[in-house]
Amino acid sequence: MTTETISDRQLEIIEAAGKILTASGISGLTIKNLAKEMKFSESAIYRHFTSKEEIIIALLDYLAQSMDERYTNAILSEQTPEEKFTTLFQNQFSFFKKHPHFVVAVFSDGLMEESQRINETILKIMGVKMKHLMPIILEGQQKKVFTNSITSDELMHIVMGTFRLQMYKWRVANFQFDISRNGDNMIQAVLTLIKTKTL
Repeated sequence: MTTETISDRQLEIIEAAGKILTASGISGLTIKNLAKEMKFSESAIYRHFTSKEEIIIALLDYLAQSMDERYTNAILSEQTPEEKFTTLFQNQFSFFKKHPHFVVAVFSDGLMEESQRINETILKIMGVKMKHLMPIILEGQQKKVFTNSITSDELMHIVMGTFRLQMYKWRVANFQFDISRNGDNMIQAVLTLIKTKTL
């Protein structure tokens, strides 16, 4: 994570905000509750963030930036499209396994209604995912590894929708099942569906 954009203290605050979002939803995320969770004074939090909205946006921004950097470092040009596809999703599942409260930021009911700026930041996270996934799908189609009977756009939507459903189920199950194992099964199932059938 590029540290110049966010201080250690700010990271602590957004992690605590993620935990409150997980436990109590958007209505439970108040500066007062955050101060209590962190054993801080409210004014100490206001020194780092001007509002609840700023905290949520910082959390989502951190997620977008971290995803971008992780994918860039994890996906190697010499990998096959299948390997790149697997690396991308395994990387995401293992990150969320370590930081489950960040899942809530993306799947929190009511978060999108909070503000236009929050909405735009959620879209930014989706944009990062598309930026890394699209070239993999296109390369797979060019190399005839992935099916060309569906457009690359539609393939991307199907893949991302499947991924979102898996994360949502994990969130609803209160993170009780192993997301890495279920995630690996999902990756294999999706690859089976999108791969060109060899006669």
